[in-house]
Amino acid sequence: MSLYITSLNTGSNGNCFYVGNDEDAVLIDAGLSCKETEARLARLGLSMQKVKAIFISHEHSDHIRGLPVLAKKYQLPIYITTKTHISGKQMLPQHLIYGFSGTSTINIGNLEVTTFPKLHDAAEPHSFTVTYKDIKIGIFTDIGDHCENLIHHFKQCHAAFLEANYCDEMLQNGNYPYFLKRRISGGNGHLSNKKALDLFTNHRSNFMSHLFLSHLSRENNCPDLVQRLFNEVANGVEIIVASRLQETPIYHIGVAQTKLALVE
Repeated sequence: MSLYITSLNTGSNGNCFYVGNDEDAVLIDAGLSCKETEARLARLGLSMQKVKAIFISHEHSDHIRGLPVLAKKYQLPIYITTKTHISGKQMLPQHLIYGFSGTSTINIGNLEVTTFPKLHDAAEPHSFTVTYKDIKIGIFTDIGDHCENLIHHFKQCHAAFLEANYCDEMLQNGNYPYFLKRRISGGNGHLSNKKALDLFTNHRSNFMSHLFLSHLSRENNCPDLVQRLFNEVANGVEIIVASRLQETPIYHIGVAQTKLALVE
């Protein structure tokens, strides 16, 4: 009994996460082109035929760029809030659109997807957890701060994709204009290394086995820096820095062992 998870890509150039078991899978966001999504799944030995739905966190282009073509080609249900759909301004087939709002639970085959609001500068942004039996995976990116909602769900996760977008010093001393620095570091922008580290250190469960650090800024962060920061407090949790250039390996997440190896 396990879930298979991978980040197909994460960053301002595109976000897409795969969570599934032997029968069913979902994609969280569709920020890669259909062709690139298919290619990365194929390299991992995963099939689009197992994907039963796409869940959209918010309308920014790096999360929905590939949605229309991917959903139409495979006739996949799109779970998206009304405001996100309107703000995204994409031509989506009406029969594929399934709405949700607030905190809700949606069953996709034998997967259970829970939605909840998050802090981000979008129309109606949400985060997700995906549960199969007793295994829970969190997808927590594009978050301005760790609110009570996020803390509550993070505590329940066996593994999570967690944003570590920027280093405070790199952002402050970098070349971004002042308004953009304020947007990123404000309470509705992105999660800093420091805030992500605080969430992980103080609120992770004793059964968490894997943490995927996600949505790193190309200009305001460094993968090696983030890896070192989190390794120092990992205490047995495997830390993976998810790439903005390629897919991660597939990882099996289960409850029988405290830590499971990646798929060969």
